[in-house]
Amino acid sequence: MRSAVALAEGVRGTTSPNPPVGCVVLDADGVLVGRGATQPPGGPHAEVMALADAGERARGGTAVVTLEPCAHHGRTPPCTDALRAAGIVRVVHAVSDPNPVAAGGAEVLAGAGIDVASGLLADEVARGPLRAWLHHVRCDRPHVTWKYAASLDGRVAAADGTSRWISSANSRAEVHELRGKADAIVVGRGTVLADDPALTARAADGTAAARQPLRVVVGRGDLPEGARVLDDSAETLRVRTHDPAEVLAVLRARGVVDVLLEGGPTLAGAFAAAGLVDRVLAYVAPTLLGAGPVALGASGVSTITAAHRLVVEGVTMSGPDVRISAVPARN
Repeated sequence: MRSAVALAEGVRGTTSPNPPVGCVVLDADGVLVGRGATQPPGGPHAEVMALADAGERARGGTAVVTLEPCAHHGRTPPCTDALRAAGIVRVVHAVSDPNPVAAGGAEVLAGAGIDVASGLLADEVARGPLRAWLHHVRCDRPHVTWKYAASLDGRVAAADGTSRWISSANSRAEVHELRGKADAIVVGRGTVLADDPALTARAADGTAAARQPLRVVVGRGDLPEGARVLDDSAETLRVRTHDPAEVLAVLRARGVVDVLLEGGPTLAGAFAAAGLVDRVLAYVAPTLLGAGPVALGASGVSTITAAHRLVVEGVTMSGPDVRISAVPARN
């Protein structure tokens, strides 16, 4: 299953609005003979790719897949049909499909005499490659990760507005990897005016990544001619509103599943106040500034009992920085 998870992670960001799924096939002797992952929309699903890789060696074998195989005919035929035709005798999946249109694959397979098991590494898959997609299906809107870098005393810039570089090279490299796997990066117009960011994803060697997310700039005013977000290195969408729910509605209509919120304190505060931050990813640098803008602006909290409570998922090091992943306690 961890091999399947790695395959799913490898295609995250390329499959939306479909889920990034990984699948491996074991032959009748338990030898891994096929690997596959979901292709871009309209292409084969992970099971079909893995079965094609395995060929006849799949007959009598086991399919291990991160998401319950689909039982409906969408852009492609049901994966349950492909598994049955290939002679698979056992299917192990991590997460059941919450989409009522596609769900029921496990029942179909069991009805055909195939042994089905579920739940293997379910939490790892649900917090990993399928996190955003599962949220999108269950909540009918994109998943929002608010990412920020700050000093140890919570400042995102110095008193004079300078912010390069609060975080380390390790953290910046991680962020570019995150951007490369997101469907969209969202910032406010104020961030564009203050920092003129490119909002692109770069590879480890500094060159542009093969895949670029949609750049989204929120706000009603115009952008200065020559702003880097207006270049041709990636598509840019202007959303002329200050309402976070309206922003997400526009992105949902475009098939966006996974959003990386990189705006400044004002936009982050607006999303938090609206209850539309689904994960916080903080890179905290061992630096003290003592003055300057803080990470989060007004977010609807006037007293401690109204604070946005989070549950920490993990704390790791990113070079000299501390990387904290947390989700709202309501989740």
